[in-house]
Amino acid sequence: MKFAMAHGFGHCRAAFVNHPDTMPRINRRRFLAGSAAASTLVAAPAVVRAQGFADVDIAIVGGGAAGIAAARRVVSAKRRCVIVEATSRIGGRCVTDNATFGVPFDRGAHWLHLPDSNPLAQLASTTGLDLYDAPRGLKLRVPPRAARDIELEDYFTALVRANRAIVEAGRAKGDLAAAAALPADLGDWRPTIEFSIGPYSTGKDLAQVSATDMSRAVERGRDAFCREGFGALLVKLAAGLPLRLGTAVDEIDWDNGVVVATSKGRFRARAAIVTASTGALAAGKLNFKPALPKRQMDAIAALSLGSYDHIALDIKGNPFGLDRDDLVIEKSTGPRTAALLANIGGTSLCTVDVAGSFGRDLARQGDAAMTAFARDWLKTMFGNDTGASIGKMAVTRWNDEPYVLGAFSAAAPSGADARRVLMEPLRERVWFAGEAVHPSLWGTVGGAWESGNRAAEAALKKIGALKEQPDDKPARGRRRR
Repeated sequence: MKFAMAHGFGHCRAAFVNHPDTMPRINRRRFLAGSAAASTLVAAPAVVRAQGFADVDIAIVGGGAAGIAAARRVVSAKRRCVIVEATSRIGGRCVTDNATFGVPFDRGAHWLHLPDSNPLAQLASTTGLDLYDAPRGLKLRVPPRAARDIELEDYFTALVRANRAIVEAGRAKGDLAAAAALPADLGDWRPTIEFSIGPYSTGKDLAQVSATDMSRAVERGRDAFCREGFGALLVKLAAGLPLRLGTAVDEIDWDNGVVVATSKGRFRARAAIVTASTGALAAGKLNFKPALPKRQMDAIAALSLGSYDHIALDIKGNPFGLDRDDLVIEKSTGPRTAALLANIGGTSLCTVDVAGSFGRDLARQGDAAMTAFARDWLKTMFGNDTGASIGKMAVTRWNDEPYVLGAFSAAAPSGADARRVLMEPLRERVWFAGEAVHPSLWGTVGGAWESGNRAAEAALKKIGALKEQPDDKPARGRRRR
């Protein structure tokens, strides 16, 4: 998840950094989500595949980050589990495609936040894959030229004021839309601020996002990339886990124990962890018997997925003179805008990212409309025709992925407490997990991982595999963060 190109809701403390090139930078924090599955992706890991379904201690629905984390925890406790995944691949919304461009292309999540504390960063060292620091800045253009220092200062001042206003509104009584909290005097920077804090950060326009939910997000001041791809990292971490690919879960009967009905058979479990996206749950891709209580259904509806897609281009010869992993935005005049991530991993691969209602509408028009927009936008941004430099192109369309139906969650106004509702188990038998079920790291792979691990711990305790620990009493005088 991203916020105001600083990727920490309401915590913009970045300093300006002058660079010898023609495009100054501002510090930022960044999450990238969204995009549809490639036809040829990183190969699935070696997995334990049962010929038929056997009863297990814990059934795990979904093979994304949350499902992998949950399964690893259950296996470490020496209990039986199985990940049931509807698609033909592992990783969920974190997918690396090596075939389309001949280099790693993360069709979904790409940014690994807070590597000093992110459990995925710690585990990466055991896989042999290479993590490296993401650049700590972005570049701003006032098309067709680079922004001047005074323009950077104006943008950054407006950004800080907007962030602060949203956080203050989010902490006040009521849970209004983030758009209503913006200062009225942002002037001609308003469209850029709205894109930065809204679609680019949450996948939604600010009028559709809860200010309270945004104010609770953890500040993300440092990021890293996986040279081989974020999806490749998840594939490594899933190696050896009991997994059934290409197997859709049709129904979970949690009335008397847990019975899981799939497209390839039924089995029993003592508990279940459901990591399906809120988009898939809202669309009824998974049935529950008895039906989910209204409290949970309302929470799922409040945490609908935004829209975020990549338009990937192989741009030879670096015609824009950008550095490796440069992030570039424009001073926009309306919602028809995007962000450029250039020379990914030192290659010629670049992505033009579109999001929010504009991105959703563009994706509905199809691949040709998306690639045409990217070409025109780059020409406007840099003032020259790069058509001859652009080779292969590809797009992602996560809104059309049948078992995802969007990018990542952002709470609707008045829906900030929905995440806590989804953290509540159903009769101590069914737990939800995923990026939408984390109160402060929502929209991130790290948040999904922590959520899956938390759900597994709770389920293991309930079935007696772990000892119940009494809640720690708060120490006197302990300060709240």
